[in-house]
Amino acid sequence: MAEASSQHLPLPSGLLELCALLGASQESLRGLEQVAQKRGGRSQSSLDPEVLSVFVPPFVIPEDSHGTGATCGTLGKGRLRSFRKKREKPKADLWKGPPGDPKGPEDISIPGGVDLLALPQLCFPGGIRVVSEPKEDQVHFLVLTDVCGNRTHGVVAQYYRPLHDECCFYSGRTPGEPSWPSRSPAGCFVPFAVCVVSRFPYYNSLKDCLSCLLTHLKFCKDFEVDNHIKDFAARLSLIPSPPPGPLYLVFNMKPLLVVLPPRADPESPIVDLDLHLPLLCFQPDVVLQILSCLLTEQRIVFFSSDWALLTLVAECFLIYLHPLQWQHTFVPILSGQMLDFVMAPTSFLMGCHLDHFEEVSKEADGLVLIDIDHGSVTCSGSSDGDRGVPSIPLQAAQTFVQRVQSLQLHPELYLAHLGSSTDLNEGRARHRAWQQTLNSRVQHITLQLLVSIFREVRNHLNYEHRVFNSEEFLKTRATGEQQFYKQVLDTYMFHSFLKARLSRRMDAFTQMDLDTQSEEDRLSGTLISPRRPTVEKIATRKSSALHAAHRRMVVSMPNLQDVAVPELPPRNASLRIMDTTGSRNSNPVLNLTPKSTYTFKIPEIHFPLVRQCVQAYHADLVMLLSRAMSLLAPDSSLLLARYLYLRGLVYLMQGKLLSALSDFQSLYKTDIRIFPADLVKGTVACMSAPERAQAERTPELRRLITEVLDKPGEIPKADDPVKHFELPRKHMQLEDFVKRVQESGIVKDTDTIHRLFSALTVGQQKQIDPDTFRDFYNCWKGTEAEAQEVSLPSLAADSLDKNECVYKLSRSVKTSRGLGKIAMTQKRLFLLTEGRPGYVEISTFRNIEEVRSTTVAFLLLRIPTLKIKTVSKKEVFEANLKSECDLWHLMVKEMWAGKKLADDHKDPQYVQQALTNVLLMDAVVGTLPSPGAIHAASKLSCFDKMRSELPMAVPKTTSETLKHKINPSAGETSPQAIEVLLYTPGHLDPAEKAEDAHPKLWCALSEGRVIVFDASSWTLHQHCFKVGTSKVNCMVMAEQSQVWVGSDDSVIYIINVHSMSCNKQLTDHRTGVTGLMVHSNKKPSEVYSCSLDGTVLAWNASTLRVTSRFQLPCGGLTSISLHGGRLWCCKSELIVVVTTNGFLRQDLRMDEDHPEASGSFLALQLLPEQEQLWAARAGRGEVYVWSLQDLARAPHTIHLQDCSEVNCMILVKRQIWVGGRGPSQGRSRGKIYVLDVERKTVEKELVAHADAVQTLCSAEDRYVLSGSGREEGKVAIWKVE
Repeated sequence: MAEASSQHLPLPSGLLELCALLGASQESLRGLEQVAQKRGGRSQSSLDPEVLSVFVPPFVIPEDSHGTGATCGTLGKGRLRSFRKKREKPKADLWKGPPGDPKGPEDISIPGGVDLLALPQLCFPGGIRVVSEPKEDQVHFLVLTDVCGNRTHGVVAQYYRPLHDECCFYSGRTPGEPSWPSRSPAGCFVPFAVCVVSRFPYYNSLKDCLSCLLTHLKFCKDFEVDNHIKDFAARLSLIPSPPPGPLYLVFNMKPLLVVLPPRADPESPIVDLDLHLPLLCFQPDVVLQILSCLLTEQRIVFFSSDWALLTLVAECFLIYLHPLQWQHTFVPILSGQMLDFVMAPTSFLMGCHLDHFEEVSKEADGLVLIDIDHGSVTCSGSSDGDRGVPSIPLQAAQTFVQRVQSLQLHPELYLAHLGSSTDLNEGRARHRAWQQTLNSRVQHITLQLLVSIFREVRNHLNYEHRVFNSEEFLKTRATGEQQFYKQVLDTYMFHSFLKARLSRRMDAFTQMDLDTQSEEDRLSGTLISPRRPTVEKIATRKSSALHAAHRRMVVSMPNLQDVAVPELPPRNASLRIMDTTGSRNSNPVLNLTPKSTYTFKIPEIHFPLVRQCVQAYHADLVMLLSRAMSLLAPDSSLLLARYLYLRGLVYLMQGKLLSALSDFQSLYKTDIRIFPADLVKGTVACMSAPERAQAERTPELRRLITEVLDKPGEIPKADDPVKHFELPRKHMQLEDFVKRVQESGIVKDTDTIHRLFSALTVGQQKQIDPDTFRDFYNCWKGTEAEAQEVSLPSLAADSLDKNECVYKLSRSVKTSRGLGKIAMTQKRLFLLTEGRPGYVEISTFRNIEEVRSTTVAFLLLRIPTLKIKTVSKKEVFEANLKSECDLWHLMVKEMWAGKKLADDHKDPQYVQQALTNVLLMDAVVGTLPSPGAIHAASKLSCFDKMRSELPMAVPKTTSETLKHKINPSAGETSPQAIEVLLYTPGHLDPAEKAEDAHPKLWCALSEGRVIVFDASSWTLHQHCFKVGTSKVNCMVMAEQSQVWVGSDDSVIYIINVHSMSCNKQLTDHRTGVTGLMVHSNKKPSEVYSCSLDGTVLAWNASTLRVTSRFQLPCGGLTSISLHGGRLWCCKSELIVVVTTNGFLRQDLRMDEDHPEASGSFLALQLLPEQEQLWAARAGRGEVYVWSLQDLARAPHTIHLQDCSEVNCMILVKRQIWVGGRGPSQGRSRGKIYVLDVERKTVEKELVAHADAVQTLCSAEDRYVLSGSGREEGKVAIWKVE
């Protein structure tokens, strides 16, 4: 049954899709011979190429075929899946079987994307020319595209045979047929070509394979040609492509060992070519110019006298663009008959022979002509003298040039100190290692270039509504860069790039962006405030005014010829690595550590290729893979995943579907990134009923089948449209107004936008007209633009903190400290005096004692004046702000209140929110008519009202214990509940970068989102990534390198703390995972997990295998703890004590005399030294303490004053910290109770959060961290005494 069902499987492609022999037809060769004999001399004729034979897999010969007795060297006696092509019937011409074969000709299917009519022209782009002198073998490369845009890749090997040789290919006779005249002209050599087509761009590897084939074809007989090519094609069709990762596949083509490189990751391209080729052909500034052409999607034509370079150089440039992708026509080789393709009006990337350069440049206008041989770039037929390719932004361009010049591009320098290799394959391996390292560095440099160009795009994205504010992004670009960005923003390539950004795809660009973020960018992730330049940036901008003028001059030029770095020589092609210690940007390139790689050798393939031989090959391959897996260390999951993937593919080829699915299912535990979802889905769909029933009896396979078939797949956000922000054209109700403001990027918080709506509609109908929104938007953006132009005197820059920003600047006014402009930052008010520029500090917001708006008499006028009294100064500061006075009065009071709240609650987010409120007030006043504008703006003054109307003093004990607060929901539209917190200490591990060795705080939010903070600075270490879409219930750290996350979706997700990636999943539970516990005394560590249905599993943390499992009856399991070699399980209304093998030892129930203590157990804590068990129950404001010596005795009950519920509990030193909810100052608040374990009394009552405390964790017993519910969604850090 397995074999029958597997016949319809969508089996994965091998290395080869198609192999073809091409050359001149029999008739043309006969005619050429006759003409040459009549002339009695040499012939230089040109012939038309044709497809002579085509070979496509599968190549297996049936056992009952006539060919079963053929020798291993030939398959000529069997039925071949090949045909000889006639010009009039190219797609289905047939191969004639041997005499006596009763079977008719066999139809074959040609893979999509291969046009047999065009293939001869591509394999012989210069035509077939019979020459008088033999030429060396030549190789060139093809890219073939089908109607759906899918690309296949071809490698063509051309070589010559003498025409007069009686064994010449297709010399006009077949075996047994009399040879045609033996006398033929001397010195005539005819070219033939073998073309291999593959789904994968293995250019170097297939070039090696064809080179090995040619050593056989040059000297074989006519009737042996098809047999040799057939054997060659059959061998390649059985070679699998390596999965993404570090495993290289090696196979022997005799005399060469051929190595297939894998993708670095599932999103990366296969790199099997020399990426430094363009750097040898072009100066770095010309490389930048070509990249600009690609990014702006020009009509591009490469030229070279070497056909091979056309494809290789073009492919290198496309890899440089990764993860951006060229989506237009890509034909790197055009024959002479295809030159009219360059007349296409749309964007394209093509290649022609250098002989056609003048013809193409004259016939077609608006083309970018790139001469590879001479390293030049020109534009054809442009009538506009100003037309040219826009320049790459200068700063990014200069850094790129520096990094390229630091590269070592010559292998001779790398190999100079090594002895000569006496083994061919050893020498090739040395060169390959050098090339792989260089390729990695080139990719690193080009990726850094793209990140430098597009990094700030993220500042203008709205993820919730998938909007990109292109106009505002362009306004932030320098004048000379505008043309470049305008053209790039209109391209298909950039549109796809935006889709990926808005879908938060963690690709190479995103990872590089995170790795190279400045400290300011990391800090801004936790403190969301309106964008303003810091004092440090203002000072830098001022000091580089001369550089800015140079920048404006250079970037406005049409080409990048002027981009150069005067400190460095123009070229470093023949020198060793340059000393770049003075260049910070180049260091990451030179210090790039190559990743570890591994090889696996494919076994020999035996011939003739009958079914038994293929089965023997598959059996050998399975045996070698299984043996390799058995030799792996327990922590080698990365390599184990690749072996499992390959063995699963082989099992599919063997028809062993259940074994294949089992290996694929194991990828969940080893590396989920390479799980072949489509292949598994197709396999399951093709299974027979008995196979499906057998699979359903295995829990792991049943879960796998459910995942791939029964659950609807998520619609990828990358396919959702990207909207460009536009101002509204109709009246807006509240809901639409919220959406529009969020799209604009002004503010995201929903509550803040509601207050803004109230401010803009004071005294009006509750809707906002388009004109009001436009005025408000322009006012906001105008203020933002003005802030970018603020210039501070050196004294002011020296007096302010480097991270301070000027958010508001008044008009020039008279003050008690002189004439000048009042400036406001997030920390203080100061005066920029006029005349002689100076700096006078008015006050920090923390030191303000009183703010009043009054009037002073001046002649017959009463001038509005702002008075500010500070704690440290007796003199009251006065400023005659006139019409601005009421607005400044509102703004200063709001900032004062925000700073007071921030100090009281140890939460800097209050200052950031106050800043937003202040700037919104300013925009509202600038939008609405004067009489009611101030009253409307006062609607946004929430902190000042909170301070005056609802004063909520922070209790002294809370204030003394609280150290800091952070907001994981910063940047979200509303707060998110903190489901689980986990602190992991820092470790100096060689696998980590220095900054990654810091301690970390892991915050699990709603819908499976996890955010990681650097616990040494409380800045973002890792932006939100997903572990499923369900609620996270628990997190633990195992083996110092893994974070295990238990989810409501029944999956345990494992995060690698070094790579910060979640590539492993444990799927053995059937219901939500509710508890995780690490037994670290064992080596390797053992992890216990429990789920709601009562299942308890023990895991080996290194191998991720289940070492034991048992089931508790009745379910309702919420948590587990380990003490004295026994597991203590919270289970509904009882606590169960079992052995690690699941044998019940004791159960603990609440005394029936305490009916008021009903409710499920939520948490428990075991105190071995005190021999106590502490537990809490749902919906109760009490903690219960049992003695471990006598669990039958009624527990001691500790009543928690003003506590309505307990949610969590942890042990820290000799204290129990209990988190819950209770009333405080007339409102329900999150509370923490600190209990002394000796006296069993409450030591402290901390009013922690505005919502219930959901989770607690300890940081090395020095701090306790608490997370609140969704009303507040913040994390508080508490000092432990």
